[in-house]
Amino acid sequence: MEKPYVVGIDIGGTNSVFGVVDARGTILYSSSIKTSKHADVNDYIDELAQALRMVIDQAGGLDKIKGIGVGAPNGNYFSGCIEFAPNLPWKGKIPLAQLISEKLDGVPVTLTNDANAAAIGEMTYGAARGMKDFIVITLGTGVGSGIVIGGNLVYGHDGFAGELGHVIVRRNNGRMCGCGRQGCLEAYTSATGVARTAREYLEIRNDDSVLRDLDPDAITSKDVFDAAMKGDPIALEIFKTTGTMLGEAFADFIAFSSPEAIILFGGLTKAGDLIMNPIKEALDKNILKVFEGKAKVLFSQLKESDAAVLGASALGWEVKEV
Repeated sequence: MEKPYVVGIDIGGTNSVFGVVDARGTILYSSSIKTSKHADVNDYIDELAQALRMVIDQAGGLDKIKGIGVGAPNGNYFSGCIEFAPNLPWKGKIPLAQLISEKLDGVPVTLTNDANAAAIGEMTYGAARGMKDFIVITLGTGVGSGIVIGGNLVYGHDGFAGELGHVIVRRNNGRMCGCGRQGCLEAYTSATGVARTAREYLEIRNDDSVLRDLDPDAITSKDVFDAAMKGDPIALEIFKTTGTMLGEAFADFIAFSSPEAIILFGGLTKAGDLIMNPIKEALDKNILKVFEGKAKVLFSQLKESDAAVLGASALGWEVKEV
């Protein structure tokens, strides 16, 4: 008998969100655990497996689960391994799909990059429905990307194609990125990058800001957003700078794959026009003429966690039952 459900898991640098999903794309039961608190991957797998069993039991048990799909930073679709993910606490090559499957009585597990999972979710359920060519950019702890060309995700020959967050946007004296290179887009336009910009501005400038009332080392992108909503000039400038860098980068991305749309999701999209307006302004200023007016920039239509969970879950339907 066909098993009616799959599980989707979105592993982020801060949290891991997961859910049981039916064939219509409805997330029936969901939960989450903290990713960042586990320095040892085996401790993480133990807690994840325990939490997964709880939501799976709500759905009737493992016998109802056809497969599990996982989206994770540097997740390799071909090998089932997370490899040298800069925003996760575990280094090296982690056979994540195998580790999860072993803890859940051999249920088939398929892994992909977290942004690729988000792209699958957007194509199936969100803003990219009906599109064959688009790019999803995830603006969270890091900057991820999922590239779809001709209706197919771009994996490259080794499973790692499409790391647009690690395109270098500052060649001279760029910020050190978690990946080990300097000047990456992620180092400036992720949530952590926005917080770094705030700390830099507060150090080198003298103008008043409500951000000065906070511990500089504890400032988050949400603090910058809250300050911007109060009209704080430094916070507003931070979003303008961040959006400008994204818009400049998007002009280059469009020259590469000529997408119908670039779709944004993740924590920073909550800033709305604060970040979208400078993105569009910089994009229009830097776009190659042949591409003018052709690519839309859209916010995701899915809840922040749903795109990646639903996209990852779609991988669960692909696996063969054993």
